[in-house]
Amino acid sequence: MIWTFITFFLIGTKWGLGGTCVNVGCIPKKLMHQAGLLGTAVKDAKKYGWQIPGPIQHDWVTMAEAVQNHVRSLNWGHRVQLQDNFNSSFFQVPGAMEHGVTSDDIFWLKKSPGKTTARLLTWCLSDVALECAGFLTGIGLDTTVMVRSIALRGFDQQMAGLVTDYMEAYGTKFAWECIPKRVEKLSSGALQVTWTDTKADQEHKDTYDSVLWAVGRAPETKALGLDKLGMQLNKETGKIIVGADESTSVPNIYAFGDIGEGRPELTPTAIKAGKLLARRLAGQSTELMNYDNVPTTVFTPLEYGCVGLSEEEAEKRHGKDGLEVFHAFYKPLEFTVAERDANQCYLKVVCERGGDQRILGLHFTGPNAGEVTQGFALGFQCGATYSHLLSTVGIHPTCAEELTKVNITKRSGLDATVTGC
Repeated sequence: MIWTFITFFLIGTKWGLGGTCVNVGCIPKKLMHQAGLLGTAVKDAKKYGWQIPGPIQHDWVTMAEAVQNHVRSLNWGHRVQLQDNFNSSFFQVPGAMEHGVTSDDIFWLKKSPGKTTARLLTWCLSDVALECAGFLTGIGLDTTVMVRSIALRGFDQQMAGLVTDYMEAYGTKFAWECIPKRVEKLSSGALQVTWTDTKADQEHKDTYDSVLWAVGRAPETKALGLDKLGMQLNKETGKIIVGADESTSVPNIYAFGDIGEGRPELTPTAIKAGKLLARRLAGQSTELMNYDNVPTTVFTPLEYGCVGLSEEEAEKRHGKDGLEVFHAFYKPLEFTVAERDANQCYLKVVCERGGDQRILGLHFTGPNAGEVTQGFALGFQCGATYSHLLSTVGIHPTCAEELTKVNITKRSGLDATVTGC
């Protein structure tokens, strides 16, 4: 049975077949991320000798039309759509829904959102808020991210700090440890946002052209009538409790993807888990989905790619004395002529300290982080060790090759800055 069930939002944003990833997720996000990167590339080009007359300005309408046309072309490739009902989660902030737009809406706006504040709720899909803020800054918009506590919850926090440090240097503003109280529309048409700085216990106000709520999604499992089946749900999140084989508490009913409690909210993960489930049900395999070694990338101005465990999670499982963390600060060659700051370009490899020093986690901030991480993710499926990494010949000159040369440990306390070419 194929079931399509989507809840649209107050401003009326609608889309075609293909689900969240194609219409309001990975695809339009990556394309708009590219638009932001090109803004930086134009500045770099002058250092490389390109004679570019100024001032250079970005046209939202042209970008939006091109991105939306590409998305529509992909819709035709999807004959069916199987999707549970996920809705954006809002706090009960007065004026939030009446005057705000969601991270779904931003990809389908016909005109520029102008001066934008992107609110980041750290227990949800926090990467989406940073990604949106990154490309909005990249195309020249005055953008502020409001963060309740920490950025990129669930990711390695050292890496998260590097991502936000770079964004601040890049021009994105941050309001840390703040909670919005209300959004009001003024007679001028501007939106006045009132929030509380929880650290200073002070109330603040500012005006914006748009308020973007990138606060994640909540499963509308109530609409599925699962209570009538007695299916076990997490009462706090509304997600379905699933076993290692994607089974639910009701025999012969399985759930995979975002709707499963504790599962990564990533399209490729859901696709892979679904394929493995189908093979098991057909009696062709007993292989289970490995959720520990799922690679992913946050498409912020300085991209962050990772696979395996964060340093914090590895320490919980193996103890601090059971880990050896190799790390390096490096400068991408393309940053040199452009005289770009590379202080946040960093990589680390989290390994078991004993035995063969099996690699538990790999983390990388820098250009094309997704491409770098995807390649190294293969090694995790083969039990990659630190010696395997050092035995690999790097491609010169690339950022990825720095991972094959990393030799300074955190434990040593030595300077981890890469020197030479």
